[in-house]
Amino acid sequence: MRIGFFTDSYFPEVDGVTYTLKLWREKLEARGHEVYVIYPDGAYEPGPREIPVPSVSNPFYDGYRIPLFRPLATLPALDIVHCHGPAPVGILGRYYAWKHGVPSVYTHHTPLEEYFEQSIGITSIANGLAKGYVPLETAFLRQFDVVTASTKRIDRRVSHVPLPVGIDMDFFAPTSEDWYSGETVIGYSGRLSMEKNVSEILKVAERLPEYEFVIIGEGPRKEHLQIQAPTNVTLREFLPREELPVFYSSIDVFVTASTGDTLGLSPLEANACETPVVAPDVSPFAETIGPDNGERFPFGNTDTMAAAIERGLTRTYDPRAAVAEYDVIRTLDRLEAIYQRIGTKSDR
Repeated sequence: MRIGFFTDSYFPEVDGVTYTLKLWREKLEARGHEVYVIYPDGAYEPGPREIPVPSVSNPFYDGYRIPLFRPLATLPALDIVHCHGPAPVGILGRYYAWKHGVPSVYTHHTPLEEYFEQSIGITSIANGLAKGYVPLETAFLRQFDVVTASTKRIDRRVSHVPLPVGIDMDFFAPTSEDWYSGETVIGYSGRLSMEKNVSEILKVAERLPEYEFVIIGEGPRKEHLQIQAPTNVTLREFLPREELPVFYSSIDVFVTASTGDTLGLSPLEANACETPVVAPDVSPFAETIGPDNGERFPFGNTDTMAAAIERGLTRTYDPRAAVAEYDVIRTLDRLEAIYQRIGTKSDR
């Protein structure tokens, strides 16, 4: 099949959507499909079948761009349109599907309304916009043949297929290399943005001065976090992808305080490297983190968060086995089945 991924989030930005698309594309092309990625242009040199859409800088969220438009005539003939966001490139994909009678899939990655306050800075305005935005996105999603979501945390009144975006269990596996031999290290890897609540990790680090904390990532909150960080916290920029399994394998516990994830790839990647995860007792972690792969705590409670980390350091788990169900191979088997089922509608 000739599959078009339409996304408003792509390289050079590093986030879960970007790496999911890269992984899915590699695996699908290994199965004989052609996958095109249509994305906002920027400081990134496109490779084969990567098609940039002219865009401008985003004044509300540094690092991301606002796509404009690309004529449909400049896009290849596709058998399946698969959109990965509700912004301009996603809308372009839906328009392509409608114009050419091509089956369409939408994958819900991000509850964008949770980013409004971070972008606007005024809670009342952000809440008002969010209240109006969700019905609009819901109406957009209902135009697709199939909507998929990693967990129940889609928060949209739309019929959807549960489909975890998946992790590469071959790539994320325990390593013999250990960066922190002889130390007890608590780690985090991800974007440093408001909904990730990394400041909660700094608070718990202050409560646990006997341990080292290493925070990997970039984002709009980084400067604030650097000022706030106690002496036992090290902040590092994003690691090259090939070093992540070593990092996950080297730390003793992975900790997150995020309330904005729809699946939470980094915690599951850490689990695949045999490292337990400590996470807040909110969705999606209420579904993905349990007694076999880590500990949960009530969000916003530093005492119980610290206690969960202490348990994570002393208890025995089987993290890799616990996340086998999220292997991307299983995801792509199901995704191919979706493509084949709706692809029979296509006249192309």
